Amino acid sequence: MSTTPDTAKAYDVVVIGGGPAGATAAHDLASQGRSVLLLDRAGRIKPCGGAIPPRAIKDFQIPDHLLVAKARSARMISPADRKVDIPIENGYVGMVDREHFDEWLRQRAASSGAVRATGTFEKIEHSDDGLAVVHFRARNDDGPASGHAATVRARCVIGADGARSAVAQQCVPGSHDTEYVFAYHEIVRAPAEKPAGYDDTRCDVYYRGELSPDFYGWVFPHGETLSIGTGSADKGFSLRTATATLRQAAGMAHFETVRREGAPLPMKPLKRWDDGRNVVLAGDAAGVVAPSSGEGIYYAMYGGRLAADAAQEFLRTGQAAALAGARKRFMKAHGRVFWVLGIMQRFWYRNDKRRESFVKICMDKDVQQLTFESYMNKELVRKKPMAHVRIFFKDMAHLLGLARV
Repeated sequence: MSTTPDTAKAYDVVVIGGGPAGATAAHDLASQGRSVLLLDRAGRIKPCGGAIPPRAIKDFQIPDHLLVAKARSARMISPADRKVDIPIENGYVGMVDREHFDEWLRQRAASSGAVRATGTFEKIEHSDDGLAVVHFRARNDDGPASGHAATVRARCVIGADGARSAVAQQCVPGSHDTEYVFAYHEIVRAPAEKPAGYDDTRCDVYYRGELSPDFYGWVFPHGETLSIGTGSADKGFSLRTATATLRQAAGMAHFETVRREGAPLPMKPLKRWDDGRNVVLAGDAAGVVAPSSGEGIYYAMYGGRLAADAAQEFLRTGQAAALAGARKRFMKAHGRVFWVLGIMQRFWYRNDKRRESFVKICMDKDVQQLTFESYMNKELVRKKPMAHVRIFFKDMAHLLGLARV
């Protein structure tokens, strides 16, 4: 539900973009008594596997009813059709439908006091008193799609308007230098009679060059539906054709298609997230989608929380330098993980021979345990040093061609 923003007042913060990052930032700031306007476009659903690790469920109080499925294992499938099943011990990964999940987050922000408005961001200007003037094309729930010109003023702006963020491109230097993977998926309806081998508690990940030359294909359970898709940075690669091939390989070509969605995913955090004045970025706009895995929901919500903290400090002190704290804190917590995942993607996803070796490595119990502990808790596992040593030598054996695939 949208409400009409008060154009006569100056909001403490205008949040542009109502996905997980923007909705989280708006919720946090409104909960702390700040006046917040949450501006979001209507009708867009981001293509996403919808995975919510336990850390996200805990940190952001995600209720169980939003989880349309609970994945308790992952299956990795190699170019030669080698299948490696990895159980998720002592827990599960929640799966959400972004159409309903994102709206719930926006409603939570509104229930905390944020004002919601539907419209399309156009530009930011600055008034003589230093406030940001946000121009957008407003649209009421019952209004025409084109809407009408509107402006609001704010002491601070959080740009959470997704990949290729218009806020970032207008306000933050270096924002054009972003690397993207283009993701595409099809939401299909699970049939009443399940095919042989079907498991609605398992996420299947396909590492095959025919499905992606530099990423992977996936089949993720969503309760009554599934997300089937792939991604690639190669603009000449047909994601639709690859997804059709994946559906055929998974025995799901005949499943009813509910909808199709595609969008770019940034694969590297921007070097700067603020304009040094009163604008800070969060979520995909800041480039916080994990390389190799493409995971973004947890990192978006965490980035939104950090942007809210930075905005709060800026509003309290008036010091624009406080806005840089969002990126500093994020990179301190997750920069090393992103660096490792980036190297892994560039090396292991290069060709099918390396993909085959990669899946082979994932058969190792040490790799499985440490990988999933890190994924579930969003921290590099530093305990069990001998396990790390064993993994190092096993990786070297594969790199040097000494291990049999």
